[in-house]
Amino acid sequence: MNINSKKIEQYCINFSIKENDLLKKLKKYTFESEVAPQMICGPLIGGLLQLLVKVSNAKNILEIGMFTGYSTLRMAQSLPDDGKIHSCELMKKHINTAKLFFKDSDSFQKITIHQGNAINTLKEFKSESFDLIFIDADKNNYPNYYKKTEKLLKKGGLAVYDNMLWNGEVLSPKDQETQAIIDTAELIKSNPKLEQLLLPVRDGIMIYRKLK
Repeated sequence: MNINSKKIEQYCINFSIKENDLLKKLKKYTFESEVAPQMICGPLIGGLLQLLVKVSNAKNILEIGMFTGYSTLRMAQSLPDDGKIHSCELMKKHINTAKLFFKDSDSFQKITIHQGNAINTLKEFKSESFDLIFIDADKNNYPNYYKKTEKLLKKGGLAVYDNMLWNGEVLSPKDQETQAIIDTAELIKSNPKLEQLLLPVRDGIMIYRKLK
């Protein structure tokens, strides 16, 4: 969603948390080898995730939709040594790419990858209590991800949803994906146990905190 010009976006990146060399290499590889490289969360959302991990003192993170691992690495780098991030990814190709770069990171031991349908994977976490949850996966399942992960988020925990403006199509929905995103926003808004903020950053980022 081109809310701001590329120059303004780059200006913001210049004054934000910097990527290390490994993240730059991963981003470059993604854009050279993937059919839809724009699925990568990018430096601004990645920087926001890093900051949220730090200010919330998160130790246990759940990610749904790893893609090539850029967001995973950014969050893992901000975790303490005893922190853990569980990342769900459907496509083996993306997992293989991520592992190529994870092995060169000091944070590799903090990352656990769960391959397969995330809806099924989430059944494994019945007793888990996550400090932060990041969702950037298939949009049709956003309402389902919300319903299943809201129960896994601890009191005071943070959840982050990417692509919540969907290139502006939420203003005039014409397909099931767009409607699913709107339905998710409505579910979050109507839950009195949450306080939420939807920001027009990149393609829209929804953040909420669980009050009780």
